[in-house]
Formats: sequence, structure tokens, C-alpha cells
Amino acid sequence: MSTPNHSKPQTSKAELKAAHTPERIRLRLEAPMAHSYLRDFVYGAIDGTVTTFAVVSGVAGAGLSVGVIIILGFANLVGDGFSMAASNYLGTKAEEELRRKARRMEEEHIRKYPEGEREEIRQIFAGKGFEGEQLEHVVEVITADHKRWVDTMLVEELGLPLTSPSAIRAAGVTMLAFVLVGIIPLLPFLVHPLFGVTLGSPYASSAVMTGVAFFLVGAAKSWFINESWIRAGIETFVVGSAAAGLAYLVGLAFGGIAG
Repeated sequence: MSTPNHSKPQTSKAELKAAHTPERIRLRLEAPMAHSYLRDFVYGAIDGTVTTFAVVSGVAGAGLSVGVIIILGFANLVGDGFSMAASNYLGTKAEEELRRKARRMEEEHIRKYPEGEREEIRQIFAGKGFEGEQLEHVVEVITADHKRWVDTMLVEELGLPLTSPSAIRAAGVTMLAFVLVGIIPLLPFLVHPLFGVTLGSPYASSAVMTGVAFFLVGAAKSWFINESWIRAGIETFVVGSAAAGLAYLVGLAFGGIAG
């Protein structure tokens, strides 16, 4: 018996054909590389929600006041959010610096020992199935253009991409997702200070809202990677809930110290 497919609808044959006309292909290949910041958003959203709810769970497990929950929760949003964004910025920037270093190295090798670098091109494409005159023609074409030669070595020999996402944008998306989604576990505790309304069990409301947030982040991610939204949502929910549960147990275990 077949199972229902909850993934994003597949591209039709007519759409594929329209996207592969010579003109459409030329425009697509000439367009600048568009980088996705989905990973940065998902990481920021999940980490923000997990760490904030971990603070809420730990403090609630220790039996401390709502005021302490709010203070520590916002401290987490600002401090950990900035820390994660800064780490993402430095990591993305380091990848760009690594690529620049590798490019300089390949340029130096080509300048000092072109025959050796030409032989590397030959063996790379021989491994792809080229041989004889066809192989020699490929080597000649690639090594005739210095930039193409270096680009080929970066991709084929070193396995490096030719471009990378903007470090600033990656950090910004991470910080934004961390704060926007990470504040959800705190919302039930803000109802009384902001609106004078007292919830019966703010922690229970926070747990439910956090679980929904976990699921929705995973489901939203599935839209971009053509994965079952139910599976992705459940996976994110389970991982996030496990982290929150551990924090709550720690709070229970050390609650006596705070008292």
C-alpha cells in the first residue's frame, strides 16, 4: 500500500522543458550565484527556541520566580543570539579566507610549475572518463585561460566552492531567527507584566507554544528541501523537546541549591 506524499509538488515535464530552452539555460548560467540562508535561519530559530526554553525549564524546575525567568530569558536572547550570530559571521568569513588562500596557492603552483598543474588537470578529467585526443583538448581549453584553470583546480582538486554566502547576511539571518522564534517560550510569562492577565500555568503554555514552534520550524524547512513536512516537523520537535527536557531535569536536580 502506498503512503501519501506530503512533500512539495514535483515539477511537471512541461515546466522542466520550458526551463531548459537554450535562452533560459543561458540566462540561468549567467546569473550571479544565489546563496540560500535557510541553514542560518533554521539553526538560529531552533537554537533560540531550545536555549530560551531551556532557561525557562531550568528556572521553572528550580521553582524560581517569573521575574527571574523573564530576566534570564531575555539575557539569553540577547547574549546567546549575538554570540551565535558572531560565530556564524566568523565561520563564514573564515571559509572565504580559506578559499582566497587556496586560490593564491594554486596561482603560485601554476606560475612555478605549470606542467605539473597541467598533469593534474589531465588526471582529473581522465578520472571522469575523458581519454585520447578528447582528453588533451579538454586540458588545452582549461589551461588556456588562467582564471578557468585556477577555478577548476579549486573545485575539482580541493573541493571548494567558487563563491560563498555573505558573512554579514548569514549572521543577520541567524540573529533575527534566534530572537523572533526564540522569544516564543517567554511569551506566556510576559502576559501578566504587559497586560495584567494571569495565566493558570504559564510554564505549561510555554511548553505547548515551544513544541508548536519546533514543529513549525521543521515543517517550514521541508518546503525548501522537498521533504515530508510531517517528518521534518516531528524530527525538529523531538530534538528540541529532548534538549528542553534535559534542562528541566537539571533544574529539578539543583532546585534545592537555589532555594
